[in-house]
Amino acid sequence: MNNEKRFATYDADWGFGTRAIHTGQDVDPTTGAVIPSISVSTTFQLPYPGEESQFCYSRSNNPTRNSFEQQIAALENGKYGIAFSSGSAACASLMHLCQGPSHVISSDDVYGGTNRYFNRVQVHHGFEYSMVDLTQPIEETAKLFKENTKMIWLETPTNPTLKIVDIEALTKLAHSKGALVVMDNTFASPYGQNPLDFGVDLVTHSCTKYINGHSDVVMGVVVTNSEELAKKMHFIQNCIGAVPSPFDCFLVTRGLKTLALRMEQHQKNAFAVCDMLSKDSRISTVNYPGLESHPQHALAKKQMKCFGGMVTFTLKDASFDQVKTFLSALKITTLAESLGGVEGLIEAPATMTHAAVPEEQRKKLGITEGFLRFSVGIEDTKDVLADLKQALDKVFPQ
Repeated sequence: MNNEKRFATYDADWGFGTRAIHTGQDVDPTTGAVIPSISVSTTFQLPYPGEESQFCYSRSNNPTRNSFEQQIAALENGKYGIAFSSGSAACASLMHLCQGPSHVISSDDVYGGTNRYFNRVQVHHGFEYSMVDLTQPIEETAKLFKENTKMIWLETPTNPTLKIVDIEALTKLAHSKGALVVMDNTFASPYGQNPLDFGVDLVTHSCTKYINGHSDVVMGVVVTNSEELAKKMHFIQNCIGAVPSPFDCFLVTRGLKTLALRMEQHQKNAFAVCDMLSKDSRISTVNYPGLESHPQHALAKKQMKCFGGMVTFTLKDASFDQVKTFLSALKITTLAESLGGVEGLIEAPATMTHAAVPEEQRKKLGITEGFLRFSVGIEDTKDVLADLKQALDKVFPQ
């Protein structure tokens, strides 16, 4: 495939919101349609045999997917976007960049599905993983590198305990050792931070979350500034075939256009939730990168332009039955896995998203039964707070 035709082009002076609305969204030259049509065709006419064309078969390239790939690349300050059918498919595809028996260093606190894939699938295919707290001194992380260390996998904020790791320092370390750096930027979104600006080689997202923002699409993406890596990822994308449908790409493209507005409201509500919960004696811990009490708050301010909408808190001395009662009592916020939707979503990682993580590891990370992950929605602030209060009052009457 011709990568130049998939290159994200936009005016360098455009702000984030303008790039989100206009990159890859050319007006249809035939009809003048402001919104590009969804291209559902699986195959495309060629001039003659052997002629190279941007579009020939929809698994290899599709106009609607191409529009999204340009749009997301622009928002990550990248050149190339490669879309996949899910964030997990993107993760699995990235592992194909490692040739031969490979050692990978990863945050210990990553998405449960990533942990499961690394430790229950890839370990059977010549991969070894060192999953550690990457907030540790950089000298300690340096000791983990081996001759066959091919990659370091970052999350920041981490899922679910919201640790912040030093992207630039870890990237410089990895590159000095000849290793690639991949970063899952799902929790922050491109509006919150741009890892490529800190030297990261490849950024990945579960587009299901903030990028789409409406809880109606499962999709993933990888973004890079490297033409070499882009060619490799496009080749893997085409070979494996885990590509999203044109309609899914259209929905995510539409969702991205309001990302900036949504993230500002997510952050506003998150700060309000933290303020209320931190004053409530029924809550033992409240964690959010935007709080001065966060252990890596200074680093978060350096790396992030927006702290997002992910908050964790712990119900003090709560039994499992009390946790269930609290979650069931919520009227606006929904008990559900996933995150980043316009609606508030809450879950108990110990029994839901991170249930596949070994119990000892969960305890080490502080993922107890009373530990809750709250994807704060963009509803009216007063309603979000009132909903939390009435649910707390039902479980712990004051």
